[in-house]
Amino acid sequence: LCSLNIELRLIHTGQHYDSSMSGDFFRQLGIPDPQVNLGVGSGSHAAQTAAIMVGYEQALMQKRPDMCIVVGDVNSTMACALAAKKSNCLVSHVEAGIRSGDISMPEEINRIVTDSITDYFFTTTKTASDNLLKFGANPKAVFLVGNTMIDTLLQNLGRLRPPAFWNEHELRHRNYFVLTLHRPDNVDQETKLRALIQQISGVLKDHICIFPVHPRTATTLGMFDVPSNVIVTSPLPYLEFTYLLRHSVGVITDSGGITEEATFLKIPCITMRENTERPETVTVGSNEIVGSNFNLLENALLRIISGNWKKSAIPPYWDGNAAVRIVDVLCKEVFAVA
Repeated sequence: LCSLNIELRLIHTGQHYDSSMSGDFFRQLGIPDPQVNLGVGSGSHAAQTAAIMVGYEQALMQKRPDMCIVVGDVNSTMACALAAKKSNCLVSHVEAGIRSGDISMPEEINRIVTDSITDYFFTTTKTASDNLLKFGANPKAVFLVGNTMIDTLLQNLGRLRPPAFWNEHELRHRNYFVLTLHRPDNVDQETKLRALIQQISGVLKDHICIFPVHPRTATTLGMFDVPSNVIVTSPLPYLEFTYLLRHSVGVITDSGGITEEATFLKIPCITMRENTERPETVTVGSNEIVGSNFNLLENALLRIISGNWKKSAIPPYWDGNAAVRIVDVLCKEVFAVA
């Protein structure tokens, strides 16, 4: 793949530290143990970002790389990019250029700040590339490579397995829905979360809805009784959750990543947000945005149940070769001429 001798050092900031939300991903996907784990843990946005910057700066002082590659739009993405740039390291951003247009989202701030100091941009779609060009990025530094999340999905399709409760709840191919919620607007207020779940339960009636609960959601969810056709479970590892998603009738979510996986799997997807940083999941894929409008939510659920969901396709370059393209660019366009 590459004739250059490139040494890779994997650093885990510890921002996502719950075993079922982080550790299982390393084990299930065969990701090597990180050479460095900063063990940052939870905290406010400012405290977490600062701790990551301090920890990563120390790692850079011990062994300074030529390039720092950051992924996504979490606090770790921005914090490591900042620390690397101030240490005179090149910065590459995987999943660069995605935008929701909603500056109230912490992730949107992370995206804008990271892309403002990035040297090489790896994008998932043409829309993301266009966003960067409008932003003033150097066209020669923007590379449309595809979606690394889809790489992971394709590599593991044959390894997916049902969760332990599959038989207990008599789950079968296309006889249940999946629900995931974690954004503050949806889960931090008891009255709103209760009303949302009751609405979903009422429309689904005899259909089961499996609800793997994010740690952020668990506290609020414990304040009220959940309807019997909404089955609450612990967070699921990657292989089990993706199996659950792949065999569902549809998914209701406020996660951007799940909309991408649902699009690739052509599973009807309803997004409980007012916007998305992944518009191709709506314009090309299987996703629809309903925001907090219960009428739109009911209409969408009924269309899924009746089999009247829109036809969808897979965006270009979502073919499992994004990582190969990234390595190819690094070898031919970056390090070969450095």
